[in-house]
Amino acid sequence: MKKTYISQIGLLIVAMIWGSGFVGTQLALDGGLTPLQIITLRFFIGALLINLIFFKQIKENVSKDAIKHGCILGFFLFTAFVVQTIGLVYTTPSKNAFITATNVIIVPFIGFLIYKQKLDKIGIISSILTVIGIGILSLESDFSINFGDFLTLVCAFGFAFHIFFTSKYAVRYNPMVLTAIQFSVAFVLSLFTQILMGEGSINAGIDGYLGVLYLGVFSTTVCFLVQTICQKSVEGNKTAIILSTEAVFGTLFSVIILKELVTLRMILGSFIIFIAIIMAETKLSFLKKKDIYVEEACIESNEDTSKY
Repeated sequence: MKKTYISQIGLLIVAMIWGSGFVGTQLALDGGLTPLQIITLRFFIGALLINLIFFKQIKENVSKDAIKHGCILGFFLFTAFVVQTIGLVYTTPSKNAFITATNVIIVPFIGFLIYKQKLDKIGIISSILTVIGIGILSLESDFSINFGDFLTLVCAFGFAFHIFFTSKYAVRYNPMVLTAIQFSVAFVLSLFTQILMGEGSINAGIDGYLGVLYLGVFSTTVCFLVQTICQKSVEGNKTAIILSTEAVFGTLFSVIILKELVTLRMILGSFIIFIAIIMAETKLSFLKKKDIYVEEACIESNEDTSKY
């Protein structure tokens, strides 16, 4: 139990760092780096650091199955980050953060489709609320959706698959091995895509390099290593809800550092999505406990009355 609590705190710290990562990405973009260049550099830094620091442990624990499943995680990681970073070019950091957080709603549906895990009524209601929240947050006056918001929604699916399969694989393989492999795969895929898109030449300012350095060291290396370790003790759905708090941190950092303007529509949409996320994870169990306490109090009251 103590290990579980420590792991949950670790995941909360990851969410906080990821929340600041939206600001780091914006700085890197403003500093002259393209989305693909940011992805390539951050995963190059992550792969380099993990493989160098934990080389002995990785060598002793690597296996064919670990490589195979690490590659799957790397693919989803690459896909999610590419569409998220490109989406940030067309939308704001706070909207990017909150729409990304909807992966918590998607994770149970992955379990339902792949492993036939049951869906509950509250999960379905929370999904409907999420769609409403995204609509308020993202739909334009003509009911069209911003391109950046659409890409961010695709990104949420990528992260949902990554979280789901990380929970499956983290208990079977060494976390350093999984992290090193997925970083390496994400780096190779992003580098290949970058060259294919003709973005091999980098022309960035100091802000761009500082932004991507922060992303590579903290938002990538530290965060994903801690996430993989912590998911040994925390199930996928609960991991998703804790990590989804990055949306709150992302908004706070965007407002404080980037001076982003917060509108009533943004607050309303984000609030609905946040409520949906809480419902999806807690299943409103705190209300059930309250009902139990009331029922017990009534029983005790009746017992006391019968004595007289």
